[in-house]
Amino acid sequence: MSKQLEVEAQLKSFIEENRRREHKYGLLQAILLDIFFVFYSILVVQRAIYYKYFLDLRDLPFSWTQIIIIFFISIVIGTSWALTRTSLSCKLFGVANENKTTKWTTELFGWFLFDITFIAGWIVTKISIVSLFSSDGLNGAGRLFSALFHPQFGIFDDALFAMIETIYIALVATLISIPPTLIISFFTARNLMRENKITFAIYYVLRIILNFVRSIEPLIWAIIFSVWVGIGPFAGMIALLVHTIASNAKLYSEAIESIEQGPVEAISATGANKVQVVWHAVVPQIVLPFLSFTIYRWDINVRMATIIGLVGGGGIGTMLMQYQGLARWREVGLIVIMIAFVVWIMDYISAKIREAIY
Repeated sequence: MSKQLEVEAQLKSFIEENRRREHKYGLLQAILLDIFFVFYSILVVQRAIYYKYFLDLRDLPFSWTQIIIIFFISIVIGTSWALTRTSLSCKLFGVANENKTTKWTTELFGWFLFDITFIAGWIVTKISIVSLFSSDGLNGAGRLFSALFHPQFGIFDDALFAMIETIYIALVATLISIPPTLIISFFTARNLMRENKITFAIYYVLRIILNFVRSIEPLIWAIIFSVWVGIGPFAGMIALLVHTIASNAKLYSEAIESIEQGPVEAISATGANKVQVVWHAVVPQIVLPFLSFTIYRWDINVRMATIIGLVGGGGIGTMLMQYQGLARWREVGLIVIMIAFVVWIMDYISAKIREAIY
């Protein structure tokens, strides 16, 4: 009995120590986020609202000294606020004191962040209802839509070939992405990589790289690869390939993290090694989600392939850019109709395939 009590005491001590460690880590995250919130708030109020709206400055003044001063002010205010455990960040990370002060401060500051962001967005985007409904604007839009809905079928053959090229760009990028994405997804699944420090370090490094790659839109990757390998469908395919690997790796790894642990524990109990556990306990649970994600990504890539053509990625987008630059709106109308029709067909087919899988 005494041994059992000793084991229970050790377990409680371990749980408590783990809880304190998580609490400290959460508080550190809250401090960093509060510093960012304060820094962001000061910059938005000063530069977007005060300079752009009240002073109506076109060229905003910039000074590193001013930025550094604001940053240090943010550190002081953000750190002090987080240490009181009444801040919005403390609430988000679950380390806040549950009292009326926390309730009022989080609600007020949350609404304050939302309001200044919306106001700054309105100012920066220069929203003008007058310009939208002006007579000149409406006349120009009328001429444009009139041309778009009277397409020029003389370029149908060329547009059809460009559309087929676009579909193949998306298809090849999706197919080539599958093997590397499968491999990477297992190394970026937290539940498979948290056993020791080395694998956990690999997990974090890969996650950081994938987040960086995914944060850059395919349009930007198309510009990069157009310079690298030259303008054309190859550059567009590589751009979609890179972004697809990064995006699908996240979806695949999240599917792996959400698997049932019962089969994993059962296979492990038989003495199977890591590879055997993954193959027999993990893979059968993720096949269907992987197929669904891949088909859905192909659907997305078809749409993206029409856009990356605008910057030299080949396909129908390049043709659209050429005729738009020449203001030949009837030809643009035909291309737009073809894009809309093909995207609708692809969306319908991919939805039916996903329904059949499940």
